[in-house]
Amino acid sequence: MLIKKIILALCVLLFTAGTALAALNINTADQEQLQALSGIGPAKAAAIIEYRESSGPFKSVDELAQVQGIGSRMVESLREQITVAD
Repeated sequence: MLIKKIILALCVLLFTAGTALAALNINTADQEQLQALSGIGPAKAAAIIEYRESSGPFKSVDELAQVQGIGSRMVESLREQITVAD
C-alpha cells in the first residue's frame, strides 16, 4: 500500500513538473492564463490582450515591453515562462 502511494505521488510530481516547464504563448493565452504569470495581475493581463488585439500577435518576447505597465525588467523575469511560438 505504501509503495502505491509513493508511486502515485511521484507520478503527480512528474506531471506537475512537466506542465510547469511549458512556456505560455502570450499570443494565445487568455486573461486567466496570463494572470498565472508572476507579476501579472488583471490590469496587466488585460493590457497584454488589448495590445495584441490592436497591434497583432507579438513577434518576439521582447515586444512585450511595449505593453503599458510592463517594462524590460519584467520581460526578463518572465522570459523563461513565456513564448510567442506555438
